[in-house]
Amino acid sequence: MAAPIHQQSYSTRASRHSNPAAKALLEVMDRKKTNLCVSVDVTKKNAFLRIVEAAGPSVCLVKTHIDIIEDFDEDLVYSRGVHKIASWSHITNAHPVPGPGIVKGLASVGLPLGRGLLLLAEMSSQGTLAQDEYTKQAVAMARAHQDFVIGFIAMKRLKDQEPTSASNEDEDFLILTPGVGLDTKGDGMGQQYKTPREVVLERGCDVIIVGRGIYGKGEGADSEAIKAEAERYRAEGWRAYEERIAGKSLSSS
Repeated sequence: MAAPIHQQSYSTRASRHSNPAAKALLEVMDRKKTNLCVSVDVTKKNAFLRIVEAAGPSVCLVKTHIDIIEDFDEDLVYSRGVHKIASWSHITNAHPVPGPGIVKGLASVGLPLGRGLLLLAEMSSQGTLAQDEYTKQAVAMARAHQDFVIGFIAMKRLKDQEPTSASNEDEDFLILTPGVGLDTKGDGMGQQYKTPREVVLERGCDVIIVGRGIYGKGEGADSEAIKAEAERYRAEGWRAYEERIAGKSLSSS
């Protein structure tokens, strides 16, 4: 009997995954020895590119809200609109609130291009409504579209996401987790932070998402500081992953 998904190596999971975007992400994670995603939410193109270049060696993924970049142009560019997201973004995320139609619509464009979708199943902010029945429905929606939905934005490995029978015991949904920090537990605005160890080892998540903890305030710190912080988070996240696949169990948290 195969080990639980969260105790399998990224390389093993990559070899079995059917979605090209998920497979490519897991292969990058294994090759670069990183489960760090940098979330870059700045408003200027040059700042965005500088942060990505500085953090790049330590990350497996770059997350952004491309519509907030004020001077967006072809240097940065789903099928239509000014951003042409599907032409360059391997993975996008969506709220399941609109229902299955949102997945079907995105899949009609993304699947032929080998893209993947993450559903927002949970959030890291205090008092979030993204929990309980909302989360269960997100998982059900993902199960109905496993060719395109590759995982969730969530705070833990979801009990409702565990295989329900032998027929789907090989399903593999990636868990990408925001609200990760090494130096603070909150920001005074309702954001709650967990350490990479808590997220990866204790909660069974796959990718840690870190933003300002890496590049600082405004349009970002200097490049050397960004490189150092990105590597610090990478090392902590990877250490937790190595402990997990060595046989550590999920905590009850």
